Amino acid sequence: MQMNTTGKMEKKNKLLVELQLKTAALTKKDIRDWRNAWQMAINIEHPNRSRLYDIYSDVIADGHISGAIDQRKKMTMQQSFKLVHSATGEELPELTQIFETKWFKDLLEHILDSRYWGHTLVELGDVILRGKVKTFENVKLVPRKHVIPELGLVTKEPGDDPKTGIFYRDVPYSNYLIEAGDFDNLGLLLKCTPHQISKKNMAAFWDQFGEMFGMPMRIAKTTTRDPQELSRIDSMMESMGPKQWARFNEDTEIEFTESGTKDSFNVYDKRIERCNNELSKILIGQTMTLDSGSSLSQSQVHLEILNRLVASDCDMVKDIINDQLLPLCHLHGIIPSTDVRFEWDETLNLKPDEQIQIEQMLLTKYEIDESYFIEKYNIPITGKTSLPTGTNMKLDDF
Repeated sequence: MQMNTTGKMEKKNKLLVELQLKTAALTKKDIRDWRNAWQMAINIEHPNRSRLYDIYSDVIADGHISGAIDQRKKMTMQQSFKLVHSATGEELPELTQIFETKWFKDLLEHILDSRYWGHTLVELGDVILRGKVKTFENVKLVPRKHVIPELGLVTKEPGDDPKTGIFYRDVPYSNYLIEAGDFDNLGLLLKCTPHQISKKNMAAFWDQFGEMFGMPMRIAKTTTRDPQELSRIDSMMESMGPKQWARFNEDTEIEFTESGTKDSFNVYDKRIERCNNELSKILIGQTMTLDSGSSLSQSQVHLEILNRLVASDCDMVKDIINDQLLPLCHLHGIIPSTDVRFEWDETLNLKPDEQIQIEQMLLTKYEIDESYFIEKYNIPITGKTSLPTGTNMKLDDF
């Protein structure tokens, strides 16, 4: 939908403008940091998730974790949806079109992120006109470090005394806010963190091993004690390239000792592989849809497990939209009635071969209005064709 005119319909009390955003420090994290941050987050008197979210920011940068999350989220985002009348179930295409916009897709992303980050608070933008239709201008994530969901508060700075916070569940702030995830939910990244830290450490150890034993070392032996001669030898060794080198006295003995297992590759690679498997199980319930599987039957079972998780995500999204978003849309005049319900459109998610089989079965038993095929395939149909008796036309015949 192209925007002909854009006019502000309402100006709200913005929650985000009250916050003083702080740049997250990228520091090395370990298991002790994770446990301490977890303890701070569940503190009954003064819960503070700031340090835990700093750790999550490091964890989410892992390629395997981000890939698993992206796979699961996209399976939900690609689902078709519709708005229907609550009583009759009849689709309301003019309302469905209002939600086929960027702000709604961004909202879905934030809602799904609550599975991984825990409780998520999203602020709806100003109500504007796009053409002749009211809609929200955008949506924005309220920075998680500022939110204390256990108390329903937002603080101006992370870690501030809760007494100075804003009760965001009160009007007028609540008229523009969507909450996803339980107030005490810390997300799946909490379980991912120890595995990711172990994986990161093993990768670093492997790099160190490769630096030490994967490249040949140049050794210069000399008996001279002349500083100028020693400096000349050092310069010569340095100029030969970036590989390791050393200068020793002629009678110096050097010995490099590797692990007694004689299989350093498996020491590191197998540990990283095990970490990745555990991360896959946490995020997508199995391993084969992200990594290669051993058989088709096993991969189908694993795909079914992922589908069940996606179905659960879809159900969560539907509840939040119906219970929170649609009432706010009616409050701001975006939808005209409260008798509207959000549904996932299951009929449009069939595979092409499944859709063809259903259509062929219906055509053999019922007369189908030609307008169905005209609208669906955008093909002008001028009439029925006549074929000789006994002729069976197939797609391969064309």
